[in-house]
Amino acid sequence: MSRLPLCSLALLTPLLAAPALAQSPWGGSIGAGVMMTPDYLGSNDYTSRAVPDIELNYGDFAYLSWRDGLGVNLYQQQNWTISPFLGYHVGRDNEGDISAFEKVDAGMTAGVRVSYQPSAWRYSIKAQAPVTGDVDGYKVSLRADLQEQIAPKWYVGISPSLSYSSSAWTKDMFNVSARDSARSGLKQYQASEGYLRLGLTGNVSYQFAQRWTLTGVAGVTQLTGDAKDSPIVKQVGDATQVLTGVVLNYNF
Repeated sequence: MSRLPLCSLALLTPLLAAPALAQSPWGGSIGAGVMMTPDYLGSNDYTSRAVPDIELNYGDFAYLSWRDGLGVNLYQQQNWTISPFLGYHVGRDNEGDISAFEKVDAGMTAGVRVSYQPSAWRYSIKAQAPVTGDVDGYKVSLRADLQEQIAPKWYVGISPSLSYSSSAWTKDMFNVSARDSARSGLKQYQASEGYLRLGLTGNVSYQFAQRWTLTGVAGVTQLTGDAKDSPIVKQVGDATQVLTGVVLNYNF
């Protein structure tokens, strides 16, 4: 999960708490949840984490989201939106099965997102590149989102996704250096190509009060290519990973 919204929340709190909140251009939701996620991308061990869940919009002009980062809608025409944004890549912690590895520091990314929403479905493509941290290269992601009300106070959503990480990004995340190999006992490994990551996420939300919702989330992702063949996935991890969790939100 992105740390960018958590850092920005302190700056936004005075605006959200203003007496004239009803007339404020800000809208969206603020919440928190507990998620069960893999220790690292490609791990078969899981950890429960407390996470923020922030989805803020400043009218139609700007947004702040734990998933989509901090962006500005520079172009909006009919069903199309183009948004430059700042995001976050999580890097890789050296815990559990890869505690002998060098840590891959997280950092910020910069990119652009193009969205198209002709109906209830929203389609988007985004390209981003790291500007800080230990990861180089770029990543391109495709995503479709559908959110529907199925009964009074009940909502369901589904989001299939596909992302491509460049060879440089793949090497930084999945290589096993000679030093890492000597300390961990895993075979030395050098990725040569990028990889695809397939994903599918679903959610069910219940609006139990006028401004409060409780949401259950579940998802699965599949690594392919040189990421799947890395020893940190193939020997001590798993190319198929799941996430589950529950989130409580205040909507305004």
